[in-house]
Amino acid sequence: MKKSQFTPTQIAGILKEFEQGKSVEEISRQYGVSKASFYKWRQRYGGLEASELKRIKELEEENARLKRMYTNLAMELDVAKYIIEKKL
Repeated sequence: MKKSQFTPTQIAGILKEFEQGKSVEEISRQYGVSKASFYKWRQRYGGLEASELKRIKELEEENARLKRMYTNLAMELDVAKYIIEKKL
């Protein structure tokens, strides 16, 4: 997964600027973020504080790491089963 160039604090600040009345076009130009990315942030993180946003990002990273670990272990188990079946 591609790492965002914006920190959770920056994303929260950008969303707050929008809530204070700044238009999406102005925000897009100022920060160099696409409208699609902005709306995705707004959908996913709207109404969250920077600390909450940071915690969510950490949990998403941990979840991705655990999924990779599970996949690796499942593959090792399949290989072990295959080897055992061949020996019998």
